[in-house]
Amino acid sequence: MARKITLDFLKTESASGMVLGLAAVAALIVANSPLSSAYYGWLKSEHILQIGPLLLQLSISEWIKEGLMAVFFLVVGLEIKFEILKGELSDPKKLATPVLAAAGGMIAPALVYLAVVGPLDGPSQGWPIPLATDIAFALAVFAVAARRLPGSLRVFLLTLAIVDDLGAIALIAALFSSGVAWPPLVWIVGLLLVAGVTSRFGKIPAPFWVLGFGLVWYLTVLSGLSTSLTAVAFAAIVPVRARRSDGQSPLREAMHDLHPYVAFLVLPLFAFAKAGVSFGGLSLEQAFAPLVIGIALGLFVGKQIGVFGAAWLASALKIGRRPTGATWLELYGVSLLCGVGFTMSLFIGVLAFPGAVDSPQQVEVKLGVLGGSLLSALAGSAILAVAGRRRKDLAERGPDTAR
Repeated sequence: MARKITLDFLKTESASGMVLGLAAVAALIVANSPLSSAYYGWLKSEHILQIGPLLLQLSISEWIKEGLMAVFFLVVGLEIKFEILKGELSDPKKLATPVLAAAGGMIAPALVYLAVVGPLDGPSQGWPIPLATDIAFALAVFAVAARRLPGSLRVFLLTLAIVDDLGAIALIAALFSSGVAWPPLVWIVGLLLVAGVTSRFGKIPAPFWVLGFGLVWYLTVLSGLSTSLTAVAFAAIVPVRARRSDGQSPLREAMHDLHPYVAFLVLPLFAFAKAGVSFGGLSLEQAFAPLVIGIALGLFVGKQIGVFGAAWLASALKIGRRPTGATWLELYGVSLLCGVGFTMSLFIGVLAFPGAVDSPQQVEVKLGVLGGSLLSALAGSAILAVAGRRRKDLAERGPDTAR
């Protein structure tokens, strides 16, 4: 059953991967066309949501990032919980591998960045930029490039990216946050505890789950925390056990119902909103700036070394295992995809180097993130394509040769 659900998700993402890519390309074209002013004006335009006494005013960009993407992280959290309890990650050693790989994938890029910018007298405060993996884009590239490969690799990438993203959120809170509002945070914890306990001893109707998620999301925005964090926390309390009345699992129902909307609406909108980077002001001299080189190499070199090295070490020390049915070459291809930082890296770059969007440092941040992410996506796709052809050839020769 776990394999069937994974395959259903892969079918959806294989189709949505092209949509996501087209949305990103469209954003880049619009951002560098005469329509750029209208595009950025639309993203900055503010809209108000009022339901009774609840009032919230956010820009279109914030509604997409904090609103729609919270649904994405909810679905991701649901799948991670299912895999931990019923699927690929139910083996503790297979869970340990992506968690340790995520840790390696955050340490190595920082070291590579500092090793590059130090001798070149570059800015040291940019070290957090190459630490993040863009879940949405990495999964989209994987869905297109890894159609013949085991679904366990996707679960590995998904788990690693979630741990990586949570680490990036914690890093942002520690280094760049001006503080959180504690009263809404206390209410969030209380609501999650009450819902979690109630769901274990009784049935909670679907409308109340929707209402609860909406309330937790609203309080999260008020608190100043990232909605991705509480979305994953909310997913953890959704029951996986089937109901007696109809034999359906609330968690599996939510995954099935929400995933198409996430794949074909939420992620393309997110890509269109965040991939629109203007190349105005770029010069050849800036392409060789220490900040650009440090970020690009941190993503492309640091990520693959940290992720693959930690995964191999976990296996060698017998504290982790490779994803089921996957080869080391396939795992290396996935490690390369982890260097697709993009949106989260750009976001951290804004925090690390505050200033105008066309300031020299912001231009260098964008160039480094785009360069490192593109290199990682292309190299990862190439390795996964080679691994896929190799797997096909081995399968045609007979199962005994597929190692």
